[in-house]
Amino acid sequence: MLGLMQDSPLLISGLLTHAAAAHGKRPIVSRLVDEPMWRYDYAGLAARTARAAHLLRSISVAPGDRISSLGWNTHRHMELMFAAPGIGAVLHTANPRLTDEQIAYTIEHAGSTILVYERSFADLVERLAALLPQLTRFIMLSDAEHTIPGSVGAESWETLIAGQPDTIDWPRLDENAAAFLCYTSGTTGHPKGVVYSHRSTVLHAMAASLTSAFGLDVFNCIMPCSSFYHATGWGLPFAGALNGCAFALPCDRMDPASLHELVLGEGVTFSGGVPTIWTMYLDYLGRTGETTAQLQRLVIGGSAVPRAMAEAYSRTYGVKVLQLWGMTELNPLGVVATPTPALAEGGADHVDDIIWTRQGRMQFGVELRITDEENRVLPHDGETSGALKVRGPWTIERYYRADGSTLDEDGWFDTGDIATIDGDGFMRITDRAKDVIKSGGEWISSIDIENIAVGLPGVKVAAVVGVHHPKWEERPILVLDLYEDADVTEAAMRAHLAPAIAKWWMPDRIVFDAVPLTATGKIDKKTLRARYLNCLDEAAG
Repeated sequence: MLGLMQDSPLLISGLLTHAAAAHGKRPIVSRLVDEPMWRYDYAGLAARTARAAHLLRSISVAPGDRISSLGWNTHRHMELMFAAPGIGAVLHTANPRLTDEQIAYTIEHAGSTILVYERSFADLVERLAALLPQLTRFIMLSDAEHTIPGSVGAESWETLIAGQPDTIDWPRLDENAAAFLCYTSGTTGHPKGVVYSHRSTVLHAMAASLTSAFGLDVFNCIMPCSSFYHATGWGLPFAGALNGCAFALPCDRMDPASLHELVLGEGVTFSGGVPTIWTMYLDYLGRTGETTAQLQRLVIGGSAVPRAMAEAYSRTYGVKVLQLWGMTELNPLGVVATPTPALAEGGADHVDDIIWTRQGRMQFGVELRITDEENRVLPHDGETSGALKVRGPWTIERYYRADGSTLDEDGWFDTGDIATIDGDGFMRITDRAKDVIKSGGEWISSIDIENIAVGLPGVKVAAVVGVHHPKWEERPILVLDLYEDADVTEAAMRAHLAPAIAKWWMPDRIVFDAVPLTATGKIDKKTLRARYLNCLDEAAG
């Protein structure tokens, strides 16, 4: 027997239609490349998105066709993010932080023939065009005055949508139809494509909005600092539309002063991004004496959140810092560190201790488990660590153009992380499987050491990697990237670490150097391991 309810598909266009109807006057402001600030609302977003959809149809974009973008967090890019999937096309949000060859690979692999891009990527596109003969049309997300045609003959977004109708009857698509194509950062081998569906994106928006996750409502103003090319900006354009949230879009200006201007001027209440953005913003606040105004919550992911930073935001500025763990293969939300009644029973200090040392707690829609090397399920006791596996309605089944499924025999996806899960459902990443340090047969958590190290004032980024040791096979070294004028010495760092870690966890060497970041803003440990691979052999010799 089947239920007798209406069978309405979950579609991305439905989120925009709802936002325009229920919250049409909620403001959306956007910085732009070399243009004045743009201001409109959800009614304006819906009208311009309709024009964009008509434009795409007029240039023969059909359901299932792929379009690639190289865009910042702007209103025009957001229009494309609703328009392309709205007519059944698939938007590939290319990552400009990758190398030219990697970007070209993802666009070619996606099968795109149209590239839509920001003015600031004009030189990059000129280089890419030589590598991508299949690209036949280039559209710049700009007005006519600021469009640079170049050798590719780029056309202006504003010119192209100007004559199109501002209403549309969105097609009733299969909710399992592809909507977005996002690629992993490709730290090993080629980047791999993950295809989000309408259904997964809408369900993800619903779950992300819950109080157990982002806790969004119509009174929030979101400043998304996770780039739209990173797993659709953590799905915030869609969760925001679902709730009628206002938006303050920063374009490419992620420096602390520019973000602070939006925070104060636009009443930002909610933001998120990788830790480096928010450690720099915290330093800015300390140096300038500025306040955070209405800012209430920061959701930080990409790598572990330094506890010292979370404490400073909470106790000095009254801003709640929530850790998030996710990945491109999860649309991308996995867990969020929000409190529960069980935690509250232990008092405020206990809540803080758990919230700031765990990646987050189980969310509806993402099942978690940990297994050993023989795939045996391990207990949720908060102590036993194992391979973290996930499954659910917005979890990957297979990579784009892959021959087979990426799931194990029980239908679980191996995340590549090593983690513990406690009895209350809180998960803690102890390391990436490829980053775990095994010294003399014992495991050392690089993440734990990094979190403690970055708590020493003056440290901007701390990175721990395992390198070869002639006796112990592998030992940790610590690489410190300091703020300008910081006075941090090796002796001071060792004194800071000593009471907080086991003696045999103490890094064999402490290096002061710039810490490289990946295209997604994470610490590039592959580069660090290569750079310092034999440094302890040299010391022993």
